[in-house]
Amino acid sequence: MLATGGSAIQAMQVLVNHGVQPSKILFLNMIASPEGLRNIWQAFPDVRVISAWVDTCLSDQQYILPGLGDYGDRYYSG
Repeated sequence: MLATGGSAIQAMQVLVNHGVQPSKILFLNMIASPEGLRNIWQAFPDVRVISAWVDTCLSDQQYILPGLGDYGDRYYSG
């Protein structure tokens, strides 16, 4: 999932630092927020992104709405 895009941007920066051209990066995810997509494309305009779904927005807590809530809490808390 892509909420703010921060983790994805950091991962892409690692790839670029190791010589990967942004135009060769394909970021595939299941659900995204418009804010996260915008942040990725501001940082790396040439990255290709495929999302199965783009939700409405982020909440004040940076959760995708109506979306998944805090996926990490759901996944790791059982």
